[in-house]
Amino acid sequence: MKKKRLILAAFMLFLATVGVMDFASAEEKTVTGRGTVEYTGEHPKEPVDPENPVKPVDPGPGPSTDGDLRFDFAPTLNFGRSKITETDRNFYVNAQLFHDGTPARGNYLQITDSRAEASGWTLQVRQEYQFKNDVIQDDAEKELKGAVLSFDKAWANSAYTQEKSPQLSKDIIQLNAPGTTFPVASADQGQGKGTWIISFGASAENNGDQANTMFPKVDEKNQPVLDENFENQQVQGNKAIFLSVPDAVKIHPVQYQTELTWILAELP
Repeated sequence: MKKKRLILAAFMLFLATVGVMDFASAEEKTVTGRGTVEYTGEHPKEPVDPENPVKPVDPGPGPSTDGDLRFDFAPTLNFGRSKITETDRNFYVNAQLFHDGTPARGNYLQITDSRAEASGWTLQVRQEYQFKNDVIQDDAEKELKGAVLSFDKAWANSAYTQEKSPQLSKDIIQLNAPGTTFPVASADQGQGKGTWIISFGASAENNGDQANTMFPKVDEKNQPVLDENFENQQVQGNKAIFLSVPDAVKIHPVQYQTELTWILAELP
């Protein structure tokens, strides 16, 4: 079974007052798909609007892989600034913004299968280790022990017929065991061909009968949170992806990091 792995380093910053947030990503490609000239022009590696997949968009640089079965785009998960609280510790990811005027969307992966034979594929995700910050001096407090990163409201969209849609996990994907691989989606033989978008959450204007998971983020003074990397657009939160931290865990006003590996594999 051939696999592609996409490793994303997700950073979080919890703030009691003020500070800055950072995010970085890394990519590791282990295997590329078999080459076929037949589909080269039909499936360019170009991100599209997850809610209007015939429209190209500009989400900025994002990790991708090469080959006939590939990741065209994967999200850089960013949770932004958050106030440390004693209870109700659910922190929501920032929704995907764009440079071309497209409104905020749910965070998404874009997969293309342009192989001559649609033999099927699987998509999985693994959290390599718990959210942590190695600068914290007390070893017992370096990790957010028991914290769970969850992915909900998954849906698939494509410019191709929905009859060929991949199957998605019907349950909330809870990464509650770092090092464990969890299924996200699968395409049986004859399914998942072409370009497909796997989204978590959606905007209110989507045409796929999906619930709206977006909300505008504001700061401690109730002012809009702006993203200077996206022309100072207001940041939108996405309730479909969230981190839950147990009340008993001490959160320091520092940056926490984890690493996600997305695995796209050909069916044998």
